[in-house]
Amino acid sequence: MSVKIRLQRHGKKGKPFYWIVAADARAKRDGKYLEKLGTYNPNTNPATIDLSVDDAVKWLQNGAQPTDTAKAILSYKGALLKNHLAGGIKKGALTEEQAEEKFNAWLEEKAAKIQAKADGLSKAEAKLKAEALAAEKAVNEARIAAAAPVVEEEVAEDDTPAAEAETTKEEE
Repeated sequence: MSVKIRLQRHGKKGKPFYWIVAADARAKRDGKYLEKLGTYNPNTNPATIDLSVDDAVKWLQNGAQPTDTAKAILSYKGALLKNHLAGGIKKGALTEEQAEEKFNAWLEEKAAKIQAKADGLSKAEAKLKAEALAAEKAVNEARIAAAAPVVEEEVAEDDTPAAEAETTKEEE
């Protein structure tokens, strides 16, 4: 039986949400699976990925073949690196402590990159909000400035009849 690590689509139309599963290659896309390894939500920025790395490595060591998208996700979360390091341990090139140390260093570096992207996105969002607020203030000030002369003209027109009325009262 050929096993594949692939995505199983869930969610509603236009809002996909995926389960990362190990399934028989002959099974339907959204059909029966052997084990659920995690979830993938591409609707958020950055995409949200929850993956059981140890279970994914177990399936990779047993011969499961990831699809292209699943391979990218496994690489992003470090499952392929951990599988590679496990191969080095089997061959005797590394000890378990060295492999764990390398994997943890990689995880910290990856977390820093993700945090930097999230910070950059929040800064860009804040900048866009500030620009929108400044543009809105400019439009409001322009409206106020356009309305102000009209009000002054009405006041000036009202003063003229009042002044005429006062002069006529004095004449009487």
